[in-house]
Parts: sequence; structure tokens; C-alpha cells
Amino acid sequence: MGPIALFDKSFLQSLSTDEAVWFDHFFLPVVCPVFYVETLADLAKEPGKRTPEDVVRDIANKFPEKSGSPCAFHLVLCTSDLLGYPAPMNSQIPRQGARMVKTGAVFDQSPEEIAFQRWQKSEFYEVERLAAAEWRRQLGELDLNAIARELRSLGIDGKSCKSLDQARDLARLLVTGTTLPLARLKLATLFLQVPVQRHNDIIRRWNESGAGTIEKFAPYASFVLTIELFFHIGLAANLIDAGRVSNRTDIAYLCYLPFCNVFVSSDNLHRRCAPLFLRANQEFIWGYDLKAGLSATNAHFLKLPEEEREKGIFSFANAPPKDNYLGELWFRRMGKAAGEVKEVPRDPEKDADLVRQFKEHRKAATLPPGDPAAQKDPDMLSVSRLVRRKRGSWYQIPKDLVDNEEEDD
Repeated sequence: MGPIALFDKSFLQSLSTDEAVWFDHFFLPVVCPVFYVETLADLAKEPGKRTPEDVVRDIANKFPEKSGSPCAFHLVLCTSDLLGYPAPMNSQIPRQGARMVKTGAVFDQSPEEIAFQRWQKSEFYEVERLAAAEWRRQLGELDLNAIARELRSLGIDGKSCKSLDQARDLARLLVTGTTLPLARLKLATLFLQVPVQRHNDIIRRWNESGAGTIEKFAPYASFVLTIELFFHIGLAANLIDAGRVSNRTDIAYLCYLPFCNVFVSSDNLHRRCAPLFLRANQEFIWGYDLKAGLSATNAHFLKLPEEEREKGIFSFANAPPKDNYLGELWFRRMGKAAGEVKEVPRDPEKDADLVRQFKEHRKAATLPPGDPAAQKDPDMLSVSRLVRRKRGSWYQIPKDLVDNEEEDD
């Protein structure tokens, strides 16, 4: 466990399987919906040196399975924010699909996580292929040049906006302005694709809130709207290439920045744009730098005796080696000196009791809708995962761990 890391598809694809194991081990990855959609869209590509199925299977094999958490879709979060259900803006991952029980919340595996497990075995459903083809069709139909022309007609071009910093500042002015507040709110509902049937509820809340600006009224929706406007202003000013349709998908990753500590990408558009929207306590990580650190870490631990490695990486890898990029980043973000990370002694009886509590928690009856207990902050959270015993060169759990087939957790 380590820093919360938003990552994009370009970074994960650049990793070897062993490097992906260490990324999963030393970070808490944010798996955003854009990553799922991009991976799914690969199924609809024309075969090249490798088949689309081979490409997707390779990505699925590197997918975080020990510590990653899927994130709710940003447009859904925006609608909820506008309705008065705020999204976290301080490096917490908003995850959907909790089943509320008396002792807290239970998260079963998400449909996306289950799909990636199937894709590892080259099991692809026809409905997924159709969805992939439809996504690629919609992506190809988006006329970024037409959008850029419309904005230029409003006076936004290379003369009025000469840098990405200026594009961001213009976008923020449009969002945070106090004149014509309802017009700005309408702009938000259009850009954020808020369902029409929710518009009256949002306007009613706006009138009751006295917020004055969208930024105060719905901070996360305001952030996403700023990203959208920034992107289109960048197109109009020729600061972002309108001819590269995939830029529209790539920019959507930035909508998930509030939920992470670091954003890892090997994409040049991200490298140019993401730092403009990060808080002071966040940072952008160039994917190839982290890949080098993961590779060095892999080489470091491969020097251990085989019998030690067979105990599973949790038994010996409490922290990365400090003499490479990964180690420097990890210790800096975790706020620990190398000597402070020590092995925690285990108590078998306490461990067994904790496992028993979690199993009882997971098997508890789901609370009925409206039950007051479901509205409280949960005392306990459990998340289902399917972790392969061995991935690449590494045992993720001990080689000699006995499976108990009678248990369902």
C-alpha cells in the first residue's frame, strides 16, 4: 500500500508483467472508467502484428488486482454534486456499488474487474465487441475542428490565448464568474450531460443555496467543467491538436485528478496539461521514469533466494529500495525515512479473529432501503478481490498457502 495513483492506459501498457506487480504492490491505483473504455475500444481495432484480443489480454494481465479501486464515472459524480451530494476533493476514491449491512459496507467485485479477469483468459463476450465498435464509431464522429471553429468565432484563438496556462485561466474565469449565474449553470448542465429531468431539482437547490458561483455550489462539477472548457479553448487556440481525435478521451483522465496523490502517465498531452490542475500536494509522474524505478526494484528483489521469494511479496517487500526513482518517490510521498519502515510482528490468534470478523461482515444480510443504519458512516469496509497466487516472476501470496475450498471469501 502506498500513494493513491491515478494511471492511464499508456503507462500500464508500457510495463512488463513483473513491473506491473510492483506498481500494484507499492501504490493504491485509481482505476478510472476512461481506462476501461480505452481498453475495451482496442477490441474493435484492425488486427496488426498482434490481434486485438492479444492486446487486450496483455493489458488485462497487468491490471491492478491486489490494491486497485475502481472509481465512479465523472459525469455521474458531477450530477450528484450539482444535486447536493458532493464528491471528495482530497485524494479519496469515490467508489460505487456498496452493499450496506449492519456492521458497515461490503464491496463485491465490480463488473469491470470481473471482465478484466475474463479477458486475461481470452474470454470476450460479443456484447463487449459491439460496445467497443460503437465507442470507436462515436469517437471517430466527434468533430473537434468544428468545435474549435465555433470558439474562434467567439474571439478565442491563438492571438487571444497564447499558452495552456492562459487557456486554463480563461476556463476558470468562465466557471467562477458571478455575472449571469443561471446562464453559467445551464452551461454546466450542457457540458456535463446532466439528465434533463434533474435540471429543475438543480435550479431549485441553486435558488435555495445562495452560493453565487458554481465553484461554491458544486466544487467537483466546477472542476470538471473547467477541464472541459480548457480543452475546447486549447483546441480553438491551436494549443491542442484538433486532428488527433484521441485527445478527447485522453483529456477526460484529468477529471479524476482530485481523487489521487500522483498521476502517472506516458502521454504527452497529460504531461503538458495535468500539472496545470494539480493541487500543491499532488504531482505528475512521467510514466517512463516510474517504469525505470519499477524495473530497478524488480531486479533488486530478484536477487533474493528462491525460498524467500516463495513466501510471497508481502513477507519481504514492506518498502521499495530507496536508491532508485520509485524508492525516492515512495518515501517522499509516504513521509517516511527508509529506516522507519519495519516489519510488523504478526499475532496468529488476532489475525484469525480479524478474518472471522470480516467473513461474518461479508455474509451479513443487506439492510433494506431507508434503514437508518445505512445512512451512518460505516464502521467496517470490505472489498472482494481475486488475486492470482503467482503473476510473472512473483508469488503475490505464499506458494504453500493452502486453499480452503469451503470458504467463499
